[in-house]
Amino acid sequence: MTTALLKKLLLQKGNSSRLWVALLALCIGTTLLFLSVLLWWNFKELLNGKSNNDSLGSTFLTIGKKVTDENMGNTSATLFSSAEIEELKNTKQVQDVGILTANRFPVYAIFSDKVGFATEMFLEAADDKFIDAKPGDWNWQDGDSQVPVIISSDFLNLYNYGFALSQGLPQLSESSIKSVAFELKIGRGVNTLTYRAHVSGFSDRISSVLVPQSFIKYHNEIFAAGSTIAPSRLIIKAKDPSDQDFISYLKSKNYTTNNELLKWNKLRSIVQVVASSTGGLALVIMSISLLVLVLFIELTIAKAEQSLSLLLAIGYSPRYLRKFMTKQFLPPAIAAVVISLGIILVAQVLIAKKVQEFSLILPSLPGWPVFAAFLLVVFLLIITVSRAIQNAIREK
Repeated sequence: MTTALLKKLLLQKGNSSRLWVALLALCIGTTLLFLSVLLWWNFKELLNGKSNNDSLGSTFLTIGKKVTDENMGNTSATLFSSAEIEELKNTKQVQDVGILTANRFPVYAIFSDKVGFATEMFLEAADDKFIDAKPGDWNWQDGDSQVPVIISSDFLNLYNYGFALSQGLPQLSESSIKSVAFELKIGRGVNTLTYRAHVSGFSDRISSVLVPQSFIKYHNEIFAAGSTIAPSRLIIKAKDPSDQDFISYLKSKNYTTNNELLKWNKLRSIVQVVASSTGGLALVIMSISLLVLVLFIELTIAKAEQSLSLLLAIGYSPRYLRKFMTKQFLPPAIAAVVISLGIILVAQVLIAKKVQEFSLILPSLPGWPVFAAFLLVVFLLIITVSRAIQNAIREK
């Protein structure tokens, strides 16, 4: 007997609309499920940046010890010991730890008449791999008269919108301040050294005034020879700085950090709620669609009861008939899930292009959790449809 004749005997033409409704609901449900997984995975990718540059600007944190009423007169209480630095390196969420080395000598910056002020200041240095915007001239060696400087973008904003306006000084753009040269006087009395300095870059990561490590090291050895002082600030690269255990660890150690950590912790909570809600809704829709699909299969087989009995009587085995019915219902259901995966693949490409506008990087393909969810849904479909057909034909 041909396949066409079997379809005519076993499948009712008038009920196809119910099948399409079930398949549409299945497609919507799986799309939402994959979307919730994609949302969670993309957020993890953005937090975990794969290069030295941040993805969301939150994987690098500067930390220090909190100054309290009890330790405010004890400078050593706010310094990091070698043991504490080593403990940080071995912390689960920490990928790398760097030291912010401070100057141990007086520093005085003198600006030209164009800007019109001079001030005492501090300098710090960090390993180049922790600097987010390292300029091309970022180097210094003994004998150089020019010193490149990186300042925090926050400092420029404070100057422009606070100090400059209150003192009647000119506001400065990034390009204009890079063109302004100034003098750095270090040391005191006869030991004073003078260098020409210029701002060569701005950092969104480190709130400080940075100079090359070689500059700090050289002059600390000259002006503070023989005195080794532990660092007061560290910069760390964390896998996921919004991890609650990591936050609890920092609090237990009385370490302070930038407010970005709290911001991304709140964002993490929001993403988890959205992803969980979307995933929950997806599971409800998928459950309903699978129920409708199973009922449709059972109804179709029930309406073909006489034809099934006849086919069994003339020698068709139940196994052959189950296989035939499975071929009629399973491929359309799997096709609906494949369409959902295709929608997610297109969505990921669009998302990856969109985040590039914000200097963020995401891969153009979803991560393995999305494909794992796809395989899980296909497996559940095969089991559900096969059992529904097996149970319905067994009853005949």
